[in-house]
Amino acid sequence: MFKMTLWFATNNMHKKEELEAILKTTLKIPSDNGLIFNPDETGMTFFDNTLIKARELQKLLKIDEPVIADDSGLCVDALNGRPGVLSARYGGANLTPFQQNTKLLDELADAKNRSARFVCAMVLLLSADRFFLVQETIEGEIVKKSEMKGEGGFGYDPIFFVKEYGRTLAQLSAEEKNIISHRGKAGKQIALLLKTI
Repeated sequence: MFKMTLWFATNNMHKKEELEAILKTTLKIPSDNGLIFNPDETGMTFFDNTLIKARELQKLLKIDEPVIADDSGLCVDALNGRPGVLSARYGGANLTPFQQNTKLLDELADAKNRSARFVCAMVLLLSADRFFLVQETIEGEIVKKSEMKGEGGFGYDPIFFVKEYGRTLAQLSAEEKNIISHRGKAGKQIALLLKTI
């Protein structure tokens, strides 16, 4: 298995815990070294933002160690793919996840088409010009406000219904979620790549 220090370009402890469980290894994040990590996510796609984050962290580290970064979001068909790459900042940077979920449900209102997907682009950056990128999805539907359920997960998980399980992502156990989620699928591909380098 991969022996070098593996860095994850995030400040999000939920994401760190999820990816550690998926990769079955310990990850270091910027705060572990007292680094202030706040990249300007100006990309137009999930892929663009993963590279921005990975390159920013590698620059901060000033050492040539592998960096994983991901960018993910919720794409709702009836909202023309929004919130998409702006999922984390949807409705403004200071909204809580509950407020963001409520805003999205209000905007979707009684739309009949409630199909949506979570998208996760994940990059393994080895050097400026050597990297591997994977992008995965999980398909589902947005519930109505009265059906928002679950204490697990984070972000939009309580409003994202997974038909195969008959529950929202927030109602699934961490193990169940990691098998089927966008991040789980992308992380498994990265884990396979790590075995080859």
